[in-house]
Amino acid sequence: MQENSGMIYDDVKKCVDDVINYVGKDIVFSMTLALGKPILFINELYRRAKEDPEIKLKILTALPLEKPRGSTELEKRYLQPLVDRVFAGVPDIDYMLDFREKKLPPNVEAYEFFSKAGGYLNDPVAQQNHMATHYTHACRDAINFGVNVFGQLIGYRDIDGKRMYSMGCNTDICLEAIRSFKEQRAKGEKVVLIGEANKNMPFMYGDAVIEGNSYDIILQGPQFDYELFAPPKDPVSLSDHMIGINVSTLIKDGGTIQVGIGALGDAIVSGLILRNEHNDLYQEILAKSGILKRYEKLIQNWGGTGVFEKGLYGSSEMFVDAFMQMYKSKILKRQVFDNIPIMKLINAGKLSADSIPSDIMEQLIELKAVHSLLDEDDFKFLTKFGILKKGLAFENSVIRDGEVCYSADLTAEENRLRIRELLGKKLLGGQVILGAFFVGPKAFYKALNEMSEEERQLFGMSGVDKVNQLYGGEELRSLQRKDARFVNTGMIASLLGAIASDQLQDGRVVSGIGGQYNFVAMGHALPDARVIMMIKSTKGSGKTLKSNIVFSYGHCSIPKHLKDIIVTEYGIADVRGKPEKKVIAELINIADSRFQAQLLNQAKKAGKIPLDYEIPEEYRHNTPSEITSLLKPYQAYGVFKSFPFGTDLTEDDVALGGSLKALKSLAKGHRFKMAKGLFLEFFRPIPKSTYSHMKRMKLADPSSIQERILRKVVVFALRNSIPNLDQLPGYPMDNTKHLHA
Repeated sequence: MQENSGMIYDDVKKCVDDVINYVGKDIVFSMTLALGKPILFINELYRRAKEDPEIKLKILTALPLEKPRGSTELEKRYLQPLVDRVFAGVPDIDYMLDFREKKLPPNVEAYEFFSKAGGYLNDPVAQQNHMATHYTHACRDAINFGVNVFGQLIGYRDIDGKRMYSMGCNTDICLEAIRSFKEQRAKGEKVVLIGEANKNMPFMYGDAVIEGNSYDIILQGPQFDYELFAPPKDPVSLSDHMIGINVSTLIKDGGTIQVGIGALGDAIVSGLILRNEHNDLYQEILAKSGILKRYEKLIQNWGGTGVFEKGLYGSSEMFVDAFMQMYKSKILKRQVFDNIPIMKLINAGKLSADSIPSDIMEQLIELKAVHSLLDEDDFKFLTKFGILKKGLAFENSVIRDGEVCYSADLTAEENRLRIRELLGKKLLGGQVILGAFFVGPKAFYKALNEMSEEERQLFGMSGVDKVNQLYGGEELRSLQRKDARFVNTGMIASLLGAIASDQLQDGRVVSGIGGQYNFVAMGHALPDARVIMMIKSTKGSGKTLKSNIVFSYGHCSIPKHLKDIIVTEYGIADVRGKPEKKVIAELINIADSRFQAQLLNQAKKAGKIPLDYEIPEEYRHNTPSEITSLLKPYQAYGVFKSFPFGTDLTEDDVALGGSLKALKSLAKGHRFKMAKGLFLEFFRPIPKSTYSHMKRMKLADPSSIQERILRKVVVFALRNSIPNLDQLPGYPMDNTKHLHA
């Protein structure tokens, strides 16, 4: 195999043949997380391993995106039509299908360093094969694990007559993988880099753009242009929205934001858009909720409640649709530049991305960014960033604008004044976000693909070694990430401020640490930054209801000495730099009131808070009903929607899916209520309004006793979630005659 040749293959079988012939039958294959997986390559490599037991195949990755399948008969009936529509044209990852069915052959092993939350809680093999590593260390640890074949999905296009490739959705560990493989080759080891080119992959810029010879083989052709995995958005509950409102007050205009995927990410951005576009309504909600009064000093010092005049910059390993929504709403608009003097001037208010001051040369000379006698390098710098306009030439200390010459000797005031005629209108090369990978709904990919080239270059992609830490460029990255708010999600918060995000106290891994530690470390390293950890106050319902704020927990992802700000739907706890009695009091204030007395008693019993301490009255009403009564009326204004940015799900998907999810929760927390409701349902007629749901679930014309029972279960689920189900309009009776009990 000719190394680093960028050979184009359109035959995946030949590609796998050549890889096996080159590295042998002991293969440790790694592919990047989430969307950027070369699916056709790994499917063929896996198929070959299934056929040939002499091949020893280990697969190391993270987040192998799977189409939802469901574990019960009802879930499968609900999901199949949704999957057929939303994931049409998206190929399955074959080894994951076999893994879920426990059919992996003994010569194939799968390992992950980050997984879908809760996806492997009851899978001993996955638990045993979990690779605990920080995101920034994933490539290093993969090399130590023996990876000799690496693959990723890439985009491509012709630029200035030359075919160029983009790491698209996954620059995260891929840049480092290429560098590491070069080092491995220098040691005489046989390694292979595979790129699978897909024209549907958005062509992203920043550090993502590379030449074909960065890879050994590039798979390219019509068969590789399959549809990208685009998961639908999760619904945002009212309690999620309340967390988003709380967080939105901590974001400073002109600062930096990092958020993750999922309902809470959408909730934060929904709150920020409300703040920016409907500020009167936003202020009213803050006043009614008591947020302005309770956290006035914190908001004044570290956040804000006004509109975003300067805007925000995004610095986040995950570039998700939430950032796109902020961009559309003109919140994500603060541009940063890869230059220290420029960033110093911008942060000092002496320069802006869309306005170059007339004295810019004097300012740059003072900062020693350019020489008083401009040289070739100075000229390239000035034109690269648009400080000098396009179309100029430099020769022998003279700048030419067509036939007109300007002296590059700026020691003379007349030359400094005259060169102002050559200044550009705005800075070039700015970015509003730096991300490491992305995944999102179809509309997100569509928006990226439909952008102009100039606009898409505002969205930079790079490796996690750059995005997730300061090392290697501390001064520049610190200037770019001013007033940063690193917003992450945790599962459990102890009363002393420790956070559990990735693992249960019995040792079972829920997901993985990912990049959370790195963002927490940056939040403490940057003097104007804060770390905001979001915790849903409770989990479960009924008899299974538990507090997510606990006195102590047997695992922590982020230790208490790295505590900062913790947010629940009930408020904000600013616990950085406070004694433990104060930390405990702050966290009890934002706990669900059904658990506050128990938490306080535990703290008193342990001697961690004064025995005479009492919870202030204003914090004793933390209940879901309080949040519902506050936020629900505002839904009439079009805010606090379940899907604030739209969804690929139909109304039928949403209604039926929400009802079945609520039924599952009812079965866990209120078993007697469920049993009684189901029993009564068997004596009631089936509402006509359920016809579309029954048809979708293939229960409109039941052919067995089991299907009749399932039909009644579905009706009960709908009746439990939809008020006045019997009074809702339905299909004509000739379409529902088969729905009688």
